[in-house]
Amino acid sequence: MTTPKRLLSLAAAAGAASSVAVDAFVAPSSTAAGARPPAVRTAPSSSSSSSSAVSSAPPSPSSATALRAVAKKDVYQITLLPGDGIGPEIMSATKGVLDALTKRCGFRLETTEALIGGAAIDAANDPFPDESLKQCLSGDSVLLSCIGGYKWDSNPRELRPETGLLKMRKEMGLFANLRPAKALKQLVDASALKREVVEGVDVMVVRELTGDVYFGSPKGIDVVDGQQVGYNNMIYSEGEIERIARVAGDVASKRSGKLCSIDKANVLDVSQLWRDVVTDVISRDFPDVELSHMYVDNAAMQLVRWPKQFDTMVTGNIFGDILSDEASMLVGSLGMLPSASIGSDGPGVFEPCHGSAPDIAGQDKANPLALILSAAMMLRYDLDREEEADILERAVEEVLDRGLRTADIKQEGDGCELVGCEAMGKAVAEIVASVDVAVEV
Repeated sequence: MTTPKRLLSLAAAAGAASSVAVDAFVAPSSTAAGARPPAVRTAPSSSSSSSSAVSSAPPSPSSATALRAVAKKDVYQITLLPGDGIGPEIMSATKGVLDALTKRCGFRLETTEALIGGAAIDAANDPFPDESLKQCLSGDSVLLSCIGGYKWDSNPRELRPETGLLKMRKEMGLFANLRPAKALKQLVDASALKREVVEGVDVMVVRELTGDVYFGSPKGIDVVDGQQVGYNNMIYSEGEIERIARVAGDVASKRSGKLCSIDKANVLDVSQLWRDVVTDVISRDFPDVELSHMYVDNAAMQLVRWPKQFDTMVTGNIFGDILSDEASMLVGSLGMLPSASIGSDGPGVFEPCHGSAPDIAGQDKANPLALILSAAMMLRYDLDREEEADILERAVEEVLDRGLRTADIKQEGDGCELVGCEAMGKAVAEIVASVDVAVEV
């Protein structure tokens, strides 16, 4: 077996300290990122990654070590989760693109579909059946379209599509979510912000995915003094913070070397622990990374005011949920943005940032480009196929250069051609077969 090129860098220097700024506004400056980060994996802990309660034995501090992604090989096993709404349409378009890529580059993706979300509820009365989990865990990687829809919004919580997504993240140990938000030159004017604000934006949000208020306990709705009271527990262990800080430090070290940690340490004890642990990890293990801290409310404002001050951001689950969606809109459309969810080992899950858009499902109006770009992240992070990932990304930029647009990125008077999901997928596939990118096979 060949050794994958992408290893988690855990450079440690005794007594070395990074540059730390506390909740500082970073003056506007160009922070264009350098090379894309390689796969980042931390070692599995001896317990589940969920922080559902203190007694759940979260990962121990300082337990992370270097791990490899899947080694490059000729045949990969990929689980496809078409999901709900527009999911099957964009998955079909993406499969056509991947078929063109594998024919060109001489390797195979053997795919198996499984159920998740509303489709799984309808078929199996479970938003993420055990059969789907087993299928996901048995392969090399997972490609997910999108889940959810109005049809299931009134279901009890255990029978909602989103519950299946949370279960998948927890059971697969997907603790790190990477969301790039890069402003493409072809779509700068599609952003709601001014060109001078968004041009050149290239942000990577690293979000902790299996802890925080979404998984903490106790939680529920009780009756107290005759009225309903709802409550959740915002909780993080030192080990959970350490492992996501290492992922963020590794990502930042392979971009511009700038990392901004987002918290609310002025009012939340859990955020104070977050800040302390992140500072310790980065200063000890990534002395060349410039670390700053920012309160979440300020970060939300600065993302709109001057987003180019950010390069890599790291934050907890709920803050990351909000900020990554905000960052994604800097580039004009959620339909253009991929994401990666990875764990300490095993397959990752790669999915677009957008939702299932049930209002346009089945009408050939969906934008498949975010799922195609998610497939590129899968190739890069899980399958050790860096050059092939470059081909997909170049093909997406080329199709935009040729003036093809789905409805979500079409601007009035832009002179571009409006196309549907199927036509956009076919156009990208045709470009993939011929785009000029050197590939080692």
